[in-house]
Amino acid sequence: MEQHATYYLEDLPPGTRFRNDAAVTLEEAEIIRFGREFDPQPYHTDPAAARHTFFDGLVASGWHTIAVMTGLAIRSPMRLAEGQIGLGAEGIRFIKAVRPGDAIRLEIEVLENTPSRSRPGWGVIRVRWRAFNQHDEAVLEVCPSILVRARGTEAAA
Repeated sequence: MEQHATYYLEDLPPGTRFRNDAAVTLEEAEIIRFGREFDPQPYHTDPAAARHTFFDGLVASGWHTIAVMTGLAIRSPMRLAEGQIGLGAEGIRFIKAVRPGDAIRLEIEVLENTPSRSRPGWGVIRVRWRAFNQHDEAVLEVCPSILVRARGTEAAA
């Protein structure tokens, strides 16, 4: 797919793929800050205590990883005409723990494309976001549904 194109509903048939190789590295201090504010569990907030948990060390919150994935999706080559208007998500799978120093990149695949019956000129795509670390190991997967404008419609919703 072209890097800087704007995509509309008609441009996104199932099977369309995008990849964002601009990885985000999660540093220890950032993992701890996010954990303290949003997911205050020892394996996200205290490196010493984390060594005595299931994870045997500090790991990023899954919600932190999803937030990183969201930023990668917004900055990905999948530039939608009205931006990525999220409607919901399903199928969250925490596959592998994300540790300090891991560099996360994102792959996106369109799974479904459904024109809206209630809002002419719009539709919904369901996509699969898969995050990978620097070793190309899948770490997290989620399937958001996104409202997308059709080509030739006015910009206002």
